[in-house]
Amino acid sequence: MESPALSEFDLHLFAEGRHWHIYNVLGAHPLTASGKEGVRFAVWAPNARSVSVIGDFNGWNSAQHVMRANESSGVWSLFIPGVRPGAIYKFAISTARGEIIKTDPYGQAFEHRPSNAAVVTERGRYPWGDGDWLDKRSRFDWQHRPICIYEVHPGSWQHHGSGRWLTYRELADQLVPYVLETGFTHIELLPITEHPLDESWGYQTTGYYAPTSRYGSPDDLRYLIDQCHQNNIGVILDWVPGHFPDDDYALARFDGTALYEHEDPRRGRHQDWGTLIYNYGRREVRNFLIGSALFWLDAYHLDGLRVDAVASMLYLNYSRDEGEWLPNDYGGHENLEAIEFLKDLNRVCQSRFPGILMMAEESTSWPRVTRPPEIGGLGFNLKWNMGWMHDTLRYFQQDPVYRQYHHEKLTFGLLYAFSENFLLPLSHDEVVHGKSSLIQKMPGDEWQQRASLRLLFSYMYTYPGAKLLFMGGEFGQRREWSEKRELDWNLLEHDAHRGIQTLVRDLNGLYRREPALHGRNFTGAGFEWIDCHDSPQSVISYVRKGGQQQEVLVVIVNFTPIPRQHYRIGVPSGGAWQEIFNSDSTYYGGSNLGNPLPLIADDQPWMARPCSLEVTLPPLALIILRAAP
Repeated sequence: MESPALSEFDLHLFAEGRHWHIYNVLGAHPLTASGKEGVRFAVWAPNARSVSVIGDFNGWNSAQHVMRANESSGVWSLFIPGVRPGAIYKFAISTARGEIIKTDPYGQAFEHRPSNAAVVTERGRYPWGDGDWLDKRSRFDWQHRPICIYEVHPGSWQHHGSGRWLTYRELADQLVPYVLETGFTHIELLPITEHPLDESWGYQTTGYYAPTSRYGSPDDLRYLIDQCHQNNIGVILDWVPGHFPDDDYALARFDGTALYEHEDPRRGRHQDWGTLIYNYGRREVRNFLIGSALFWLDAYHLDGLRVDAVASMLYLNYSRDEGEWLPNDYGGHENLEAIEFLKDLNRVCQSRFPGILMMAEESTSWPRVTRPPEIGGLGFNLKWNMGWMHDTLRYFQQDPVYRQYHHEKLTFGLLYAFSENFLLPLSHDEVVHGKSSLIQKMPGDEWQQRASLRLLFSYMYTYPGAKLLFMGGEFGQRREWSEKRELDWNLLEHDAHRGIQTLVRDLNGLYRREPALHGRNFTGAGFEWIDCHDSPQSVISYVRKGGQQQEVLVVIVNFTPIPRQHYRIGVPSGGAWQEIFNSDSTYYGGSNLGNPLPLIADDQPWMARPCSLEVTLPPLALIILRAAP
């Protein structure tokens, strides 16, 4: 039967790399032609000799439904009447070396692994109920609002009583109330784009337009996101445009040639991960990736994307020795095509979906990651502060008696803290592959480990920047994380672990309530040192400030297990000050040492402040003071 034609305009935009709704053109789409219902299939395979659609509707016979080439675009298409949603299919591609069988790069659903055929799906039928959320999001003043993210791997957060994974709908019923109770503003999902290997956690993607079938159908995922939005919780997706696996059924040598990747392994293969690198200089490849990002923001109402491994995209010599990489046209190591791709990605996504968050996992000192492309930036909203994370964890891993010799790890980060819009991550990467859990990184006995973990979280929430915490950390998960098992929820039977969970809940609440802790997270106007030099006692103190004069908090941190009585601290004003937070509180499992009564500041200048007062510093703890009304 004659195929309903793809428009010349569609093909032109795709060839230019600027078809932002390409997911409505390529792939498999149910429609009616000449009064007959069926599905139009379309795929880009410019170097193929011929392409056929094979599936359960034709006995996987490549001779039955041969597709037609669309002039010079490299796109093949065919309408097959009688095919219905739910049909499974692949493409049989004839190449110079014989026939190869490939899944649809634009497939919007796939079979449950280890099967890998695409599934014909219908869009537009899910009854969304998040209109109010999307309206508010379009005006989201994220630079002056709290952002505290709970990072989740759906398959190991919690299991069903039978031991299986929770479905998307079960996650909606259990994860959403938990996030509400603990006070996070957003959930970030490790990649749920379809992937073949559980152990990759989704970071080796084969289906860039499809949620993994491990946890249910596309509409089941929409239900989860809809429930999050109706409960004022944002949803961010880890998204992986930096590399893809070399499975022979997916993108690798898709039409018999290096179509999505580079032919030369010095440009086209990640040696560390055994994966392939996208050819960002090819317009149709850029369109494929930007189209994927837009698809998730459009079809699933996502509130942002965390772009994985940006550093590996920016540098041609990333993790390569001399002779293992090719320079750019100017002899440099910058990947110029990837840079332009990232700028385009951020321009297009943020212009079409105002209020979303585009976040970069970028681990180097590349400048202006979170500055607009118009002034030479990459255009991201937020950048993961890997330097803060590494320095902070290295400091905390020191025995307290030696911390005085590593004091610079606490202070160095403030030299660059406002050069970008930073997010502070305590992510999944820090609790796997022999690195141990966060609490097990802490030195000392169990009491000191728990106190240090409470201190770590308190320090993060009072330090400038948005926040991210990987699941399990919030209650002191002791075992290293594994995707093969659920979190150790049984730990919450113990007061000590419930105390850590309560602390995180209260920190989220305090962070969200206090403009001094979030209103100026990305500018130096919101932070001021009181004293950063007391390395002998491993104590630091600083002021956090909101936009109003009265929005001032004083933070004092004792990184040793030694209580310190009569510790004099300079404060911005005289009068009464009161302790509003203490990580050593008995509610959190601490020793309950602190300052229960109001503290009166006298006129004795101290630490370049006009007034000062004496406080009791509890062991391995952080306290917050506020001027009494």
